[in-house]
Amino acid sequence: MIRDVLPAFQRSALLLDLDGTLIDIAPTPDSVVIPPGLTDTLRSLSDRLDGAVAIVTGRAIDVVDRLLPDTALAIAGEHGGAIRYTQGSSIERPDLPTAPEAWVREAADIVAAWPGSILERKARGFALHYRAVPDAEPTFRLALQAMLATVPGFQMLPGLMLWEVRPIGADKGRAVAELMRRSPFAGRVPVFIGDDVTDEDGMTVARAMGGAGLRVEPAFGSPTQVRAWLHQAAATGNWPDL
Repeated sequence: MIRDVLPAFQRSALLLDLDGTLIDIAPTPDSVVIPPGLTDTLRSLSDRLDGAVAIVTGRAIDVVDRLLPDTALAIAGEHGGAIRYTQGSSIERPDLPTAPEAWVREAADIVAAWPGSILERKARGFALHYRAVPDAEPTFRLALQAMLATVPGFQMLPGLMLWEVRPIGADKGRAVAELMRRSPFAGRVPVFIGDDVTDEDGMTVARAMGGAGLRVEPAFGSPTQVRAWLHQAAATGNWPDL
């Protein structure tokens, strides 16, 4: 049972990926739907855990604020490239490079040749989404590999029907480590939940700190089941069985 690998609820810090974990994947990043009751669940969990609940995502912090209004959560955005420890505090950014603008222009040209694909701009990098045009994957992958061969300090990672370029050093493992150094997370044991390869760094660091790293599949099965599990935890103040 999942509960057997988890620290005691009241000692835990809960670190949650967003897309594919708390909310269902949508055809485009802008078309996601926030399920009814999710923000209430997150607020209740934050109250139960004295504020030690954070969203750890590739999205920008301001986007998360729009998607999850009035939750007052800590947010590690841009895969740890930007962290806000409490609502209203300043956003802290590690000293990392930004993807060359020439790469972004080239990526825009590539996307234009594949109608239905999407270029998602990020503060220090970008992602190419090919969910609507799966045949574009090899073209996108090879083009990005060629870009990265020209400038050091960047990496490309696969996601759910996307390739993302980001600076080396911006990853969810670093985000978890940084969050756990500060109040209200310090002194607690991390529980990280994510769904894809970009979350594996966060899972690894959480486990190394004596906590748990859970992947939506196979631990839960779907974001719907993650939400139901978290709702029950918020209601009871304990980790439910699955």
